[in-house]
Amino acid sequence: MMRKIVLASAFVGALASCTATERGTAIGAGTGAIIGGAVSNSVEGAAVGAVAGGVAGALIGRSTERRGYCVYRDRYGRTYEARC
Repeated sequence: MMRKIVLASAFVGALASCTATERGTAIGAGTGAIIGGAVSNSVEGAAVGAVAGGVAGALIGRSTERRGYCVYRDRYGRTYEARC
């Protein structure tokens, strides 16, 4: 139990100095890997989940860095930022 607490504290401490995009990427990749591995019971599923979660986390983190800007998607699927 103590080992888990120390590992979690180290992970949180490492993320404290990151930008919102970096934190979003790390949290998204970790969460995606856990969910992908649990759903598929395979390493490949965890890898796919980590990539998908990392991309989603990076987009969400990036959108929070620029206050007053929102991320929009056009009808062709392209994303862009504009004032909210």
